[in-house]
Amino acid sequence: MVDSEERWTDGIARTSERQSTLSGVSPQGQSRADRPEPAPDGPRGEFAEVSRRATGAQETARANRGWWDEQAADYYGEHGAFLGDVDLCWGPEGLREATARLLGDCTGQDVLEIGGGAGQGGRFLASEGARVCSTDLSEQMVRVGAAINARTGVTLPLLTCDAQALPFADASFDVVFTAYGALPFVADSAGVLREAARVLRPGGRLVFSTTHPIRWAFPDVPGEAGLTATSSYFDRSPYVELDGAGRVLYAEHHRTIGDRVREIVAAGLRLVDLVEPPWPDDHEQEWGGWSPLRGRLLPGTAVFCCVKD
Repeated sequence: MVDSEERWTDGIARTSERQSTLSGVSPQGQSRADRPEPAPDGPRGEFAEVSRRATGAQETARANRGWWDEQAADYYGEHGAFLGDVDLCWGPEGLREATARLLGDCTGQDVLEIGGGAGQGGRFLASEGARVCSTDLSEQMVRVGAAINARTGVTLPLLTCDAQALPFADASFDVVFTAYGALPFVADSAGVLREAARVLRPGGRLVFSTTHPIRWAFPDVPGEAGLTATSSYFDRSPYVELDGAGRVLYAEHHRTIGDRVREIVAAGLRLVDLVEPPWPDDHEQEWGGWSPLRGRLLPGTAVFCCVKD
């Protein structure tokens, strides 16, 4: 693991100009770089309203970094038991890599997790013999991960960085993956896929899960109201939460299935599978808008499995 981490660290040094907002945290939680400057348009206010409107790359990144920093502890407190500290769960349906094996055998391989939150998925692969580096936009989520490292004894390198500008050299990894990370939370998801392809070696594998695009046509509620389409599937306006001054506090960006496929191809990747996990009959736990009622009628998660030829 030390040799692998040193190799990645060398890559960071060689490519640091790619990421002006890089702020790293070691497995022990020590800062490697200063945090980004505060937003120029003032501090975050209290939530005031929801909107569907355009929001750019910097505004989105600033908002989502702030949201995840604020919510890191509460998010882990609410969902940590379901996700597991040393486990890779692909979505609210409970599909887990231990049984799905969408990444294949990662033993002895160099693996990058993007949008990894507290690094649960990366920690699972590390426990199975992979050399893993887990990254996330939120420093506080990474600090939660550092605490899990210390508690579980399964330690992996953790780094705070933007998935749109990965601080690694070309062809550094055999596998790149994310479970609901990065792609929904950036304005330029095509750019994230290009970056993932760049750091992959030939023959490498990219697997990512995200909210199934069809869900954007339905209200994000777990009950009966969530079964009636009220929006156009083709409306790609981002979902944003605003404060009283109109500042974006949180943003998600919608892409159709076709959009995702085109982005994958444009990044130089080949789509080899698209997994739509069914809702298990014995799974009764709700997660936000995901519920047994909706899950048994509508797909909630899409997992895209890609290869770099």
